[in-house]
Amino acid sequence: MSEQNEEKIEEQVEENQLENETEEKDFEAEYNALKDQYLRANAEFENIKKRLEKEKINAMTYANEGFAKDLLDVLDALEAAVKVEANDEVSLKIKEGVQNTLDLFLKKLEKHGVKEIEAACEFNPNLHEAMFHLQSDEHQSGAVVQVLQKGYKLGERVIRPTKVSVAK
Repeated sequence: MSEQNEEKIEEQVEENQLENETEEKDFEAEYNALKDQYLRANAEFENIKKRLEKEKINAMTYANEGFAKDLLDVLDALEAAVKVEANDEVSLKIKEGVQNTLDLFLKKLEKHGVKEIEAACEFNPNLHEAMFHLQSDEHQSGAVVQVLQKGYKLGERVIRPTKVSVAK
């Protein structure tokens, strides 16, 4: 009987070892699944954090876009006043004062990221708004013939496209 008991004990030990190995594999699989889930959630969290930081920076950068856009009308009026013909001394002094105001205004706008869109020879639909097309022998097709109204950017965003006439 002792041999029989020993065999039963050995069988039970082997069964316990198999169960332990199976449980260990199950735990390892569950651990790997949870680890993978954790890594994915952590990566998603980091991506969300980066996206929110980028959106925050954009919001801060472009928060004054509407205000800057409204000021462009004032800028246009000052530029028009500087172009007025002045003949007498008083008119020249007033024109000089308006020019100084315009220069200061442009510096302050530039300080806050508002810059004039440089006049280009080639029409760019991202920067220009074609008001009309002209037949021109001097310009090739698609070239900017005349700037009708200056355009401005706030950072990299166009707040008012340059209004131009384009050669056919």
